[in-house]
Amino acid sequence: MSNSPETGPHVHRMWAQDRASARMGIDCLEVTLRDGLGLARTRMRVTEEMANGHGICHGGYVFALADSAFALACNAGGRPTVAAGADIEFIAPAHAGDVLLAEARERASYGRSGLTDVRVVRVGDHTLVAELRGRSRAVTGRSQNR
Repeated sequence: MSNSPETGPHVHRMWAQDRASARMGIDCLEVTLRDGLGLARTRMRVTEEMANGHGICHGGYVFALADSAFALACNAGGRPTVAAGADIEFIAPAHAGDVLLAEARERASYGRSGLTDVRVVRVGDHTLVAELRGRSRAVTGRSQNR
């Protein structure tokens, strides 16, 4: 994971403990801050096991890749932050063997809330596969609802 000196240890601990992203083969390429807002890039190779009944990458995997980049970007500033919601638009299919790159850019951080945009592209031809808009919320402590 490449990072800038401004990113706190919190985001690195969070990523190190993210077993779900690791299990899906999602790599963190970069997490940084620019003008106080988080940026992150993640990458994933689509495997045969990720294909749906149409023979294309299941949207849940594309969403998970984008969500991992979203999580890194909105946590880059050091405050523990979770997703409050997200919307995704699927633009083009991905297939087994494709490598997907998710680039997240925190657009705004206000109070405990934030907005982050994520673009997912296919490496090689740069085809836009999906775009996600995430809404985040900084948390003050561990939730009692487990």
